[in-house]
Amino acid sequence: MSLSQDTYLSLISCCLGICSVVLASRRNILTFAFGFAQVLTYTWLCYTQRFYGEIAINAYYFGTMVYGVFVWKKRLRLNDGRMAVEPRSLQPAVIALIAVITLLGSWLVGWILAGTNDTQPYLDAFTTVPALVAQVLMILVYREHWFIWLAVDILSVILWIRAGDYFMVTQYVIWCANCIYGIISWRKP
Repeated sequence: MSLSQDTYLSLISCCLGICSVVLASRRNILTFAFGFAQVLTYTWLCYTQRFYGEIAINAYYFGTMVYGVFVWKKRLRLNDGRMAVEPRSLQPAVIALIAVITLLGSWLVGWILAGTNDTQPYLDAFTTVPALVAQVLMILVYREHWFIWLAVDILSVILWIRAGDYFMVTQYVIWCANCIYGIISWRKP
């Protein structure tokens, strides 16, 4: 059995992504080094599947990660003998507002993508818009980003099962587990 170049790239992207999110859950700034490499490989895979929302969001990730390095450097503190970012929390009213805007934005983007040849427009939108929000909250070191990432990752499992890419499915399943670890880890001081 011979594997295609996209299959190898999918495996590499999967491994880079897993390393990146595990480091993020540990509040380790090295998350960005693996994140940059994962964004580049994943973007190519999305291009081959015509997941336009995913392509756009990865350009956004790249830019926000550049900014994130600076924000995280400012919030680094010595914690249990290692350097880790110090997280903060959102107010309940802000969380509710973010939820409403994210759901409406997801529906709108899905409607727009339905007018293209996107193969899964609404699922693509509901993995893209909440991820935009989660990325900002992660960059700004808010604990609540983990809950949004968990929802995005669950929907992404479905997206990639339908696309037939089981390396990406595996990545997102592992990311779901990591989100649970991140929720717990980021509650600690």
